[in-house]
Amino acid sequence: MFSSTAFPIFEQSIRDYHQYDNVDQPINNPFHKDKIEHLLYAKNWIDTVQWHLEDIIRNPEINPVEALALKRRIDASNQERTDMVEYIDSFFLQRYAGVEVKGDAKINSESPAWAIDRLSILALKIYHMNEEANREDASPEHKAKCREKLDVLLEQKKDLCTAIDDLLADIENGDKYMKVYKQMKMYNDEELNPVLYQNKK
Repeated sequence: MFSSTAFPIFEQSIRDYHQYDNVDQPINNPFHKDKIEHLLYAKNWIDTVQWHLEDIIRNPEINPVEALALKRRIDASNQERTDMVEYIDSFFLQRYAGVEVKGDAKINSESPAWAIDRLSILALKIYHMNEEANREDASPEHKAKCREKLDVLLEQKKDLCTAIDDLLADIENGDKYMKVYKQMKMYNDEELNPVLYQNKK
């Protein structure tokens, strides 16, 4: 099952990041570049760094100039994240290119890689909620609430893993088919964002 490959890689990436807990720490991807594992690790590393950038930018005492620089860094990270999702979907398109699609096959509301994107974020939620549930300086009430939330996240993980594996099985069997739309983000495009193209005049 694909989810049983992906989730441990996400956990490994999160653990590796927290050895340094530094948003400027360069990635050291342990997987070969031509393997899907390499893409999965890189995808989660982007998510993990961005998770912590989002924490930093919410500091009420942050310098406004620093906040603007962080906002632009988060925007760039979002573009990287989107690109990585498309790379992962390209892997599945190639993997299932020879499948004979059944006449009554249906399309899913999201591609496999976007579901995997949600699993990567869920791995981060589980890691950090587990930290809060075991935080030594937290109150018993805080820990109890976080354990309840952790239980829900773990149930969500089980359901999402099942849904991803079922979707891939349906695609492999021709019961569903993939159709990937490139993300046509406009705000980063100098030809599509009015603020950017008007400033070029």
